[in-house]
Amino acid sequence: MEISDKLLCLFSASVTETEDSYVIEVPRREIETGSVDPEEIYRVALVSRGPGSEDPESGSNSRSASSGAASGGQRRAPSEPQPPVEIGEVRYVEIEDIGKQGDGIARVERGYVIIVPGAEVDERVKIEVSEVKSNFAVGEVIEDDSY
Repeated sequence: MEISDKLLCLFSASVTETEDSYVIEVPRREIETGSVDPEEIYRVALVSRGPGSEDPESGSNSRSASSGAASGGQRRAPSEPQPPVEIGEVRYVEIEDIGKQGDGIARVERGYVIIVPGAEVDERVKIEVSEVKSNFAVGEVIEDDSY
């Protein structure tokens, strides 16, 4: 399955029936981290886990955020969002801004920042992720596709 670069957040949730509609709850952390603005309108895609799939946190199909292994084999707290990139991952990014140190800044899923040394605003570059932290990553340019 191909995931859009416009993906803001990813979480597991159940559908709840109300009097005249059905509701999917967005976890509070998605609002608090700035991924989702309650005043905006969003497109929603629903992806089935498939038969027999269980929630990795609770062992059931109950509503909760997914958790996974973090870099280095450590597990993060279930409520802590996971970085959307991994060390060694290769992807194309567009440089949106320049940081205080002069490095290119790209934003990917959920507004997660990737710092790209040597890149310029409006460049589209192919990078390899060399470092991953909870709130940012560093990527090295391996191919320049400037407009």
